[in-house]
Amino acid sequence: MSGVTFEVVEAGDAPVVKALLPAGQSLFADAGAMMAMSPSLKVEGSLRGGVMGALSRSLLRGETFFYLTISAPQDAGEALLAPSTIGGIEMLELTGTEYFLQKGSFLAAQPSVELTTKTQNLTKGLFSGEGFFVTRVSGTGTLVLNTFGSLMTFDLAPGQEYIVDNFHLVAWESTIQYSITKAAAGWISSFTSGEGFVCRFTGPGRIYVQTRNPAAFAGWLGRHLPSKG
Repeated sequence: MSGVTFEVVEAGDAPVVKALLPAGQSLFADAGAMMAMSPSLKVEGSLRGGVMGALSRSLLRGETFFYLTISAPQDAGEALLAPSTIGGIEMLELTGTEYFLQKGSFLAAQPSVELTTKTQNLTKGLFSGEGFFVTRVSGTGTLVLNTFGSLMTFDLAPGQEYIVDNFHLVAWESTIQYSITKAAAGWISSFTSGEGFVCRFTGPGRIYVQTRNPAAFAGWLGRHLPSKG
């Protein structure tokens, strides 16, 4: 019996993922991601990684406590999944490679994909913008990511370095080493440039980068909203 398959439909600035579920199969997704589905499917909330994993996601990462589980208990069906932000959608086929994910980039996955929480060291937790915990993805199967803007990939050779702004980061392979550094040589220049801290990666491995900065967009939107009073 084949598993759940995913297909990106309505491509553009607001893509949607169509998931086809054979009878007896299921998927899990970000809470609130279900847009529409066949009446044969069943929806419920579920924990992934146990209670401690859910607490770390919710209290320490600012993400959802429960995941959405969609299953086809008897008859096959389809579900449409939509991310909360405007941007791209990327599907990764996991075959044993581990990834680390930015907060908010997970959309959906086959149940054979494992999401756990990894602790960062003090310096990375304070300055990365991600906090002291990052999401580690492992296992096998399809992982669906959503991005703010479009998605670009960078493949680093062994020893090759590359610098990425923290808020543009989506995911990176666990084979890559990274450190948090100032964007400029001095502290004042780093912050007056609008960059602050950046991630310095050292290959080998692949980095996934989104073309828009959600923090910068939030600041831009705030300047254009009418003030209260």
